[in-house]
Parts: sequence; C-alpha cells; structure tokens
Amino acid sequence: MSSRPGVFQECAVAFVPSNELTPKLIGELSRVVEDNGGTVCDPRRNGSIPIEKVTHIVSNTINFEQYTESQAIMIPVVSDHWISTSVLRRKTVQVRPFSPDPRMIFAEIVVTCADLPLLDKESILGATMALGGQESKDATRLTTHICALSMDAEKVQSALSNKFKGKIVLPHWFDACFKLGKRIDEGPYLLPDPEILKKTSEDDVDIPTNKNLVGATSVNPEFLPIPAGSKTSRVPATVFQDKAVMLAADLNITARLTKAIRDIVQTGGGRLVHTVENCDIYVCQYRDGDDYVQAAQSCKEVGSLSWFYSLIVNNQWQNPLHRLLHYPVPRNGIPGFKDLRITISNYGGEARIYLENLVRACGAEFTKTMKSDNTHLLTARDSSEKCKAAPEWGVAVINHLWIEESYAKCELKPINIPKYNHFPPRTNLGEIIGQTFLDESRIKDLFYPGGEEKMSLSAKRKRKILEAAEDNAYHKGPAEGLVVGRVKDFDVRRDDEENQEPSSGNSRKATAVETPVRSRRFESGKENDTPPAMSTGGRSAKAKARDMLQHIAPDIALYEKEKKRHSKGGAPWGGKRAADMADKEKDSKASTSPKHTHEDADEEGTKRPSKKQRPSLPDVQMRLVVTGYTDWVGDSKREDHDRRKMRALGIHVVPEGQSCDYLVAPHVVRTVKFLCALARGAVVLSSEFIDKVLETGDVPNVDDFILQDRDAESRYNFKLERSMARAKANRGRLLQGVPIYCMENVRNGSQGYQAIAEANGAIFKLYRARSGTTIKPTTAEEDGYAKPDPVYLIASNDSGDKQLWTRFRAMAEKGNMEPRIVDPDWLLDVAMAQEVRFDEQFLAENCDANGSL
Repeated sequence: MSSRPGVFQECAVAFVPSNELTPKLIGELSRVVEDNGGTVCDPRRNGSIPIEKVTHIVSNTINFEQYTESQAIMIPVVSDHWISTSVLRRKTVQVRPFSPDPRMIFAEIVVTCADLPLLDKESILGATMALGGQESKDATRLTTHICALSMDAEKVQSALSNKFKGKIVLPHWFDACFKLGKRIDEGPYLLPDPEILKKTSEDDVDIPTNKNLVGATSVNPEFLPIPAGSKTSRVPATVFQDKAVMLAADLNITARLTKAIRDIVQTGGGRLVHTVENCDIYVCQYRDGDDYVQAAQSCKEVGSLSWFYSLIVNNQWQNPLHRLLHYPVPRNGIPGFKDLRITISNYGGEARIYLENLVRACGAEFTKTMKSDNTHLLTARDSSEKCKAAPEWGVAVINHLWIEESYAKCELKPINIPKYNHFPPRTNLGEIIGQTFLDESRIKDLFYPGGEEKMSLSAKRKRKILEAAEDNAYHKGPAEGLVVGRVKDFDVRRDDEENQEPSSGNSRKATAVETPVRSRRFESGKENDTPPAMSTGGRSAKAKARDMLQHIAPDIALYEKEKKRHSKGGAPWGGKRAADMADKEKDSKASTSPKHTHEDADEEGTKRPSKKQRPSLPDVQMRLVVTGYTDWVGDSKREDHDRRKMRALGIHVVPEGQSCDYLVAPHVVRTVKFLCALARGAVVLSSEFIDKVLETGDVPNVDDFILQDRDAESRYNFKLERSMARAKANRGRLLQGVPIYCMENVRNGSQGYQAIAEANGAIFKLYRARSGTTIKPTTAEEDGYAKPDPVYLIASNDSGDKQLWTRFRAMAEKGNMEPRIVDPDWLLDVAMAQEVRFDEQFLAENCDANGSL
C-alpha cells in the first residue's frame, strides 16, 4: 500500500493485539500509517493503550479491556480495513462502516441498488447505513452487494461486463435482516437463481454450525477444556498476567481441579486469592451472596466458570456480558418463567444444548417432547411436526430471540413482537444464535443496586465510565448498546480529592489499575490499590468459627469474670484458683502440641513444644528472573543465602522458563533467559535492585531501578522502555503464526533459538537434509492473489548450509510464500525490539560465518 503523505497526518493510532490482529500484521500496518503522515502510539509499560493520546483505536474485535472506556469518551474503534481503505481512497474514510462491533450487522458492506422503487431504495439504504453499511451510486470495485430484482437491470449487466466480483441479492434479504435485527446468510437470496423463489419452507435446510456458542453452551462446565491445536503441554495463559483470580464457593469444584486452575493461572502470570478485596476476577455460578454483590459493585470482572474456561482456551480477554451463559445465572430464574414449560425444535448440536441450559437458567421447565401442557415452542424454522401441532394445542411458537432477550433484560418479553415470530423461509435461525448481549444496567438494578459509599476510587471511576458509555449509546433497535451519542461530563479527579485513599507501596499493581482518559473529555486522577494478599483460610471455615463464637460468647464472658475472682478461706472452690489449675492442666496436655503462642512461651517458660514450628514465609509479591548478576557467579552459597533473604521479603527468584514479573540484569544482554523473560512482559530492572534489597532488608520502589542502557539501545537500534510496553501488549504472541525454520548446525545451536521463537509464539521447525516438503503447495489463486507471507530459515553463511538454501526457496515458492534465509541475529533483533521487522542486512548471504553484518 502506498499513498501521498498526509492521509493520516491528524491521526494518532493505537493497535490492540489479538488473535484476529497479530503483532506481525500490526507491524506492517504501523509502517503504513507512519509512511502516510500518522502517529502510532505505543502501549504503556503495563500494556494498556494511552487512551488520552489517541484519535483512533485499530482492533478487529471489541473484546479488549479498554473498549468500554473508549466508548465513554467517544474514541472510534475500527478494523484494520479502515487503514487500507483510507490509503486506497487517499483520505481518511468514515469510521462507522469499519466498526468491529457485531451489532453493526452491515459493517464493511458497500451496496448499490438497481431499478428498485424509490421508497424501497431509500428504506434499504437508510437502514443499511445506520447499521454500518455504505452506499455506492454505481457498482465499483469496492462495491460488495448489488440489490436488484433481476439480472436484467442495466446496472447489473454493466457490472457483470466489468467482471464484478461482489454479490447480487434480492431486496428480501435486507428485509429479513432488518426484521430480525441480525445478519443472516445471503445465500438463499443470490441472483440469478435464488433459492427462496424455488423452494418452500417445507423443504429441508441444513442445520448450521455457530462459532458464537463455542465454550458458551453452559454456565458451569464439568471438565476443563484443552485448547485447540495443543500437543503435549498448554501454552501459558498470559491473559491472566498480573491478574488476581478468586473462585467462589458455589462453583463446588474439586481440590484437584482447583489445583489445576491455580497452576494455569500462575503459569500465565496471575495468582489465586481468597478475598474479594484482593481479586481482579471473580468467578461464580449464581448472582447472589455477599461476595458476588461486593465484586459486582466494585466493578470487578465477574463471570461464570464457562467464561473463565473460555479465557484459558482462547488466551484472549472476553467480556462476560457478551455471551449470556458467560455470566452467573440468577438462582431463582427470571420473574414470570417459573410455571412455563418450554420445548425446542429445528435446533441441533451446541445450539440445542445452549437453549436447554438457557431455559433452565430462566427458571422454566424444559421438555424434550411437546405435550398439550407445554406453553412455548422455540423453533429455528416454522416447519416441523411440533410446529404443526402447536397451534392446535395452544402452544406459542417463537424463535430463540424471545428467550435470549428475555434473559438479557431480566424480564419476560411479550411474544407478539414481530421479530420473535419471523421465520425466513430458507434460513435456519440457528446461524444467528448466541449474538445477544446482557444488559449490565438491568442486572445492576436487580442484583447489586447501590454500594456507592463503599466503592474504591478505581471502582467509582469504572462505574462512571460504564454510565458514560451507556448514555452515549443507542437504547433501542438492533444496535442497542452501541455508542453514538455525546459524552457525559464528569470529573474523576474531583472525586479522588474528596475520597482520598491511602496509597499502596506496590507500584506494579497501581500501574495496572491506572488508565488515564483524554484530557479534552474529562480528567483522571491517580489511583492506588492495596497489594493483593492471600487469605490464610477459607470463607466457609471463617463463617462457622464466627457463628460458634457468637454462640459461646456469654460463657466466655462469664469465665473471664470468674477467673479474676480470688478465692477466700472457706469459700467454694473456684474463681482464680480453679482457673489457674484448669490452665495448668491445659498446658500440660498441650505440651505435646506443635503450636504455642509467643505470649504463652514468655509467661510459662517451663514447657516447650516437642517440635519447633518452622516460620512461615510471606506470600510471593514479586517473581524475578536473574541473569548476569556477577555477585553470584561461582558462589553458590552466597546465592542461596541471598535467595532465602529475598524470599523472606516476598521476592521469589524463579528458574528460567517460568512466569515472572521482573527481569534483573546488569545491562542489556541478548541471552536466551533475557529475551524469553522479555517476551513474557517482564519489567527489566537493574542489578542494583538486588543490591538495595540485600543492603536494606526492604523492598524499594521498582520504578527507581528500571534498567537504563543507552549504549545497547544505540547498538541494537531499539528502545528498552518501548520493547517492555510492546511485550506486555503482545503477551508472548509477537510471532504468532509466523513459520521459522532453523538449520540443525546453526551457530550456537538451535535449542536457544527455538526457546526464543516459541516464547514469542512462532511456529518453529528444524530443517535438515531429509526434512522433505513441510509447506503445503498452494497457488496464488488459492490464496486470493494476496501478497505472499514470508517464511524464514535461520542459517549460518557457510558452505554446508548453502547446499540446502536452493531447496528451501523452491519449497517456499511452491507454497506461495516468500523465502527469507536470515542470520540468527534477525531473530535476536526481533525479540529484543518486540517488533516484527526485517532488513536485507540480516540475510545470511550478507553476513559472514560468525554473524557479522
């Protein structure tokens, strides 16, 4: 792509890495934006978007944590096609047609009408443009759909003569989409041979598959799923990086499953906690209980176990409100559903399981067969034996949108709304199931109202962001919830000044919470949060102890009163003398117990436990990977002593390959340990941090020890602070989907390069003399004439490797890929900069055998 400079001259663009928008593609798009006069805003050190600086956010999904905040202050979120279309048209195009929000059902559709009545044409174009589509006066190469009644229209014939590659559809397709508020497949409406004019609703229609229901068919799955494509071990779930997770007691999961979940969270860089105050994510089954109310009022991420499992499988943040069963269910169902008996028809596979669970979650009774006492029939089409019998038995026939919207709004919806009774003749409505979002404001009003007086500063700010986004949004129609209005003014800083909270010493946690907003909209103050701490006991045990204590409180008070009374001569035996004797007997029995308090030991001093209790270590607050620390080289005793001293302060030095929060090094080094830890988003500290900890016996502020190495930055052409921020945002997916081959006899061995490549998400394979063809032969036509993707071979410039270069190039070209045979320094450069970049200086043929450029 190329264009005259200035297309993006007034744009400050931020990118959101995801499974749909890989860091490799982000690197290419960033260069396009910068070449056309725009500014690319790098993420903050914690990986978040500097939202106060940007004018556009490029993301191919709305599943990122700052989406609601962007909607609150009216920053447009667009897909990557917005960039390519702007360059093609040589101007910044409108943002609405490129919204990744699925509620914009006609996004990226460009339609023109041919020989339609004026009123129909205006209705179709108006509704299409309101839902993300664009109008084109003529059929151009950017036009995706022509709406016509027949192929004889002059505009259709002209388009076909110019080799039009879009779709020609009947206006009935737009009408069906408008009535349902969802986009159905246009296949049955395509000219010249539309299926809806040849077949009736009585003819069979295949039951579709629906990706919206993957991992969202139940609220409490029985098994922990395995990610697709996993081989022997799980990829670290970096979606939990710097997150504290609490599992509620109502999940009723086993100790073995809890341990497996803890291992997954910790490997991904998070931790499990036992108190709502310390958690970022609260996982439960029902919308009740003190912990749920407190978590929801505090604007924590609240979700069901199926949502939590979905995070593990996809390793990408998802909004629990975007799937009905990804959020906890009401224990007593939705009002009005209690006496209903509901059955379903024409839904299959996961859609059927999903509707069964949704019916039960609403509080109704689900029946597999239909009888005369059934009240409702949910059907994907209006043709089946059940559909024919239902009117005779007085059973209401509606589609799944009725129960989905009833559940989302927490109220029984009337069945006479037209979209609940609309059944396109050649469409199985199972293809649009699972697209309804929950209404957070309704859930708040019913299940966790109030609580403002107990909110932290962070929670108050999040609540105001949610309210502002809601005020800016549509309140009716298919795009309900999508932001279109103006910004609601509020001042977070004023609230901070009125409700100042004590600051925390944990700078890493504070950084993760703080998300400044744009100054031209409203101001944001600084926020600090208390560092998480693990609870020492379960909530159920505490509750039992509290109840028992209340029950025996009168006896305890009476005992203490009697204990203070001194015995006199002739008085009955009791009082202090009896209490002393009882205490002595208790002490003699407890002398074999391993637990004694320090007070007892000081007072008694005569008897000691038979086994000395080992002092407990504090919870781990920091996980370090240390490389190049000279004081430990060749002195294992000192290293062990220093490690124990730091562990007593909550600092744990973890081995290479494990999840870590910080990387400690004397200077920038391109070692395997350094580059792998950087890829996981570790903050790089100077070795002086360890010296300071050991010297003072205290944990200083880590911000004072961020590694500074200007010489290395100049030598390797990167900025360490920028690399740390990018790594935090990439979450180990910098080279996701990028194939990297490596010669077996490469300089310094292939194992280290494999560790670095896989830590950044690459597909790594060894390339030997007998490797054979491992790239599937593909033609340019099969790839849609797209630009060939590069495939890399790491090799040294010696005669042994060169013999295989020709064969590798031929294999890549047959697979419609661009072969790049590079020196190992290319991989080190990419991993250090945390950016997929390439220069011909890294080609192996331009380097000597030692890697000198």
